[in-house]
Order: sequence, then C-alpha cells, then structure tokens
Amino acid sequence: MNNLAAIFKATFDAYLDVPLHVWETFAQHGEAIQTRKNEIIKKHGERERYFYFILKGSGGIMLYQNNNYLCIDLCYDGDFFGDYLSFVSNRETDLEVICFEPCTLFRIDRDNFRELAKTPIGSVICQTASDNLFIQKQMQQLNLLSKTAEQRYIEMLEQQPDIIQRTPNKYIASYLGITPESFSRIRRKIM
Repeated sequence: MNNLAAIFKATFDAYLDVPLHVWETFAQHGEAIQTRKNEIIKKHGERERYFYFILKGSGGIMLYQNNNYLCIDLCYDGDFFGDYLSFVSNRETDLEVICFEPCTLFRIDRDNFRELAKTPIGSVICQTASDNLFIQKQMQQLNLLSKTAEQRYIEMLEQQPDIIQRTPNKYIASYLGITPESFSRIRRKIM
C-alpha cells in the first residue's frame, strides 16, 4: 500500500498537497488489479461499479451508438478512468471502457468511494478528482470547437509521445473526430 500511496502523492501533489498518510488511507479503500490487452472492464448497457485510476497502461471510453463505437476519451498512466457518469448516477449508460494494453489499475467500488467521501480529507480528495475530471472534459470540448484535428493530434503527441504504440489508430482517429484515412494523412504530414 505504501507504494500506491507514494504514487498517488506524486501524481496529485500539483493539485492537492497532503501528507503521505492521507494517501495511505485512500489506498486502503481500494485495490490494485491487472487487466489484459483489449479487456473490456465495463460494457455498454451496464452500470459502472468502480472508480479507476491508471497506475500503468492505457485505455479508452467508447460510446456505443448505431452498432458502432466512438472514442470519447483516451486515458493513460496517472489518469482517472472509467464511466464516471454511470459511477456517480448509478445508472446504465451506453459507454464502454476498454484497456488498450495490459494495465495496472487502482479501483475503488462505489460503497468505499462514498465512505471515503464522508471523511474530511476524503471529501477533499473526491472533490479534487471530480473537479479534475470536469476540467479535463471542458478543455476537451473547447479544443474540439477551437482547434483542427491536426492541432489536437500534435498536442496529444506532446502529452503522450508514444500514443501510436499504445493506442489503436482507429481510436485515435475516432477521438479526433476524423476517419482513419484522414488520420493517416495527418500522421504522414507531421512526420
């Protein structure tokens, strides 16, 4: 657990500077799990039971629509992961959560998350996580409305230089809102 606590502290110090023992308590509310490449950890039409944090690995959140999957989020080491809408509302959604590569995830079930949120420091941690997810989604929406797919891809490369090795091209293209062919043209152009 101490290793998990140290990882959480290092990741979140920029947002919330709290002592290591706080993160040790946080880590006790969940567990680290391993997933396989292409493992679906939450299917569309189901309820999300866990709140995930990626310790190592990558994955995506897909919207199942018209017998097709649209990638609405790409997640990597140090990111929150999962169908947060379903987790918070305790309702089924059309979102599917998939691990693109073998992952090490930290997960907290709904009951432990709510129990943690009732404690003074736990409520701050849960609120910080919620705020972080909200800010990330707002930035994503602003980027979609104000930048080209090429500009967004260049920014993705700056943040995740090995994105091509870790994420199937079809999901990157879907996330950018373009066809795989258009994505190939962008990749050739900026190489």
